[in-house]
Amino acid sequence: MPFTPEEVEAHLEKLEGWELEEGRWIIRKYTFSSFMKGIAFVDEVAAISEAFNHHPFITIDYKTVTLRLTSWEEGGITALDIKEAHQYNEAFERERTAG
Repeated sequence: MPFTPEEVEAHLEKLEGWELEEGRWIIRKYTFSSFMKGIAFVDEVAAISEAFNHHPFITIDYKTVTLRLTSWEEGGITALDIKEAHQYNEAFERERTAG
């Protein structure tokens, strides 16, 4: 069941860097120190996404990776999107501080 707009905003307050876009997506841009760190992050995002069987839209612009999430079948943002976004943030912190 999708969250109400108010519920989405309440979750986003606890989810660093994520914003609501067009009322149907949550989106975050991650910036890295190098192209290859961004690509390593995308590899981690892919593994997380496969584990959840829920996949974001991914855009790679040199050292910036943009992720967009929504639950198509549910018609909006759900707990799955929020949980997965937290996992992506954790992967970002690991990748950002590695090596």
